[in-house]
Amino acid sequence: MSGRVFVALFSGINVGGNRIVKMAELRAFFEALGFIDVASYVQSGNVVFRAKKGDATALTKQIETAFEKKWGFHSRIMVRDLAWFERLVSENPYPEVAGDPTKLHAYTLERQPTAEEISRLAEKCTGPESFEVKGDVLYLKAPDGLGKSAFANILPRTLKVPGTARNWRSVLALLEMAGKSGSDG
Repeated sequence: MSGRVFVALFSGINVGGNRIVKMAELRAFFEALGFIDVASYVQSGNVVFRAKKGDATALTKQIETAFEKKWGFHSRIMVRDLAWFERLVSENPYPEVAGDPTKLHAYTLERQPTAEEISRLAEKCTGPESFEVKGDVLYLKAPDGLGKSAFANILPRTLKVPGTARNWRSVLALLEMAGKSGSDG
């Protein structure tokens, strides 16, 4: 099978009725860029695809530029490969809540935060939540759910490292989709 499997995570599309992007159109857009085995998952913008060439960084730039040209607004996109997703799941520091995906979220960050950025965030984490950063992933355990979490609300602007969050159910579904795409042929 030619090419490597990647997952593209979009942020800020189809939220609150704004910046609407239909998944069928998004899949067609990826195919038009020459990617193969394109599949999407739920409306928040998750696309599993296979690329013949390019790494995550190059693909991110290519897709962001083409997306903005087609839809007329910028969406921050995180592109990660299958091995990255496998590591994300295997390194989960909160296995005790993995069975309840509303309580566990993974933030894919544009870069690894500095120790200073992490400690600034830790000072604000005074509620029932706990978090751990591993490389460019922030794991957030929110016992009362993300919707009720005041900490989750302030997290992006406190950390100041751009990222996009997915609940654990999405993470596992994307890993499964990418794994299937990666193992066939």
